[in-house]
Amino acid sequence: MTKRKNWNINLKEMIGVGVHLGHQTRKCNPKMAPYIFKDRKDMHIINLTKTARFLSEACDFVFDGARRGKQFMIVGTKNPGADATKLAALAARCHYVNKKWLGGMLTNWFTTKARLEKLKNLMKKKNTGGFDRFTKKEAALLKRELNKLQEYLGGIKYMTKLPDIVIILDQKGESTAIRECITLGIPTICLVDTDCDPDLVDIPIPTNDDGRGPIRLILKKLTSAIRAGREVI
Repeated sequence: MTKRKNWNINLKEMIGVGVHLGHQTRKCNPKMAPYIFKDRKDMHIINLTKTARFLSEACDFVFDGARRGKQFMIVGTKNPGADATKLAALAARCHYVNKKWLGGMLTNWFTTKARLEKLKNLMKKKNTGGFDRFTKKEAALLKRELNKLQEYLGGIKYMTKLPDIVIILDQKGESTAIRECITLGIPTICLVDTDCDPDLVDIPIPTNDDGRGPIRLILKKLTSAIRAGREVI
């Protein structure tokens, strides 16, 4: 792996957006103990030195992947990460899922690929006036189908094969996506709060995964590394 010495990961910046704020102590997953600095008023405080270490490792990993032409998927379907997922993915030219993870999206790739072809065909018909040849009722049904496919698959419509690396914003909320990645052996980077299991993913990034600020900051660092990697292809 190509080593990058500095991704401009600043502890003060992380504190400013609340990366260090974990869950209540009673919700703690014992496996997260090595990543906890202390508890304060029944709330765990995440060790930001560990966060910086794993975030740097993740940035190195995605930089190297991007440099070698790897394809990325960002998954974040729960608030407040859904909007950030789309914006970050578009900025870094990554595939993304930010509405709903459809079971089998990766493990049943043949079916997903067929749905993507259907989406592309319907988009082409709409853009070329193909819907005009149908009755109003038929056209309305086609538009409804197109809108549904666009909502759930629009972020991966240009994906022609399984992603090489998947970035996940919410371990508990995206458990199906994680299981599919494990089954297929796809490397995962995941934001993990103090109630998560870091052993389920390849590179866990200890962080507050409920706040808009922490999510945006982590995504910004990762997508910046992806863009940097693509620049040296």
